[in-house]
Amino acid sequence: MDNKYDILRLLRQVAAGEMAPEKALLELKEAPFEDLGYAKVDFHRSIRQGAAEVIYGAGKTPEQIAGIARTMGERGCRNVLITRIGEEAAAWVKEQVPLDHYPIPRLAVAYPAEHERIGNIVVATGGTSDMPVAEEAALTAEMMGNKVTRLYDVGVAGLHRLLSNMDVLMSARCVVAVAGMEGALASVVGGLVDCPVVAVPTSVGYGASFGGLSALLSMLNSCASGCSVVNIDNGFGAGYLASRINQMESPKGD
Repeated sequence: MDNKYDILRLLRQVAAGEMAPEKALLELKEAPFEDLGYAKVDFHRSIRQGAAEVIYGAGKTPEQIAGIARTMGERGCRNVLITRIGEEAAAWVKEQVPLDHYPIPRLAVAYPAEHERIGNIVVATGGTSDMPVAEEAALTAEMMGNKVTRLYDVGVAGLHRLLSNMDVLMSARCVVAVAGMEGALASVVGGLVDCPVVAVPTSVGYGASFGGLSALLSMLNSCASGCSVVNIDNGFGAGYLASRINQMESPKGD
């Protein structure tokens, strides 16, 4: 059982007398997770949260990554995200399971499949150096079924670059603002748009940026309303949160 629609189908079969309650209970009991010894793969996460479990690649061996991905693929999971995966590990895993690898954001997608994308998320960066984190956010959001528009290198050092894209920003349901240095992009965007802004500080910057701490504190202290902040370089967290916001039900009549 990979999503809430599978459970709904099961309940309807019971209600229609097409399945015994005992058999339905057995299927539900067997569904939650599978213990691989080194990992307990959570099959109910998509039911609880609307998105399948994501594999954090850093610190795992290629064999462990492939084992988790294969188990999910065998249960029908598609577009399984693997974050923070190195090139050597990705090359090895690709020999074991279907895999698309994106080296810049250090992200891979196991069992890639076409799927519908809805809404509109804008991912903007202060500079080109912020692209690895931004691409992690953008690809995460896309794999979770969202339309994403990228606005890269539109930082405050050349504000006209951002202002020339006002129509794109104004049409977004959520904006992910990715910036290092002083992290001012999030405040500027937050003062322009009517949707939530997810601010992502990056570790890009000179010595006094303290590995992204300066940008983090600037974003936390933003005077623009409607800005939330994720951790330094956490593109995945930003893309996931933006997906949640974008896929919330629209008001009646929208």
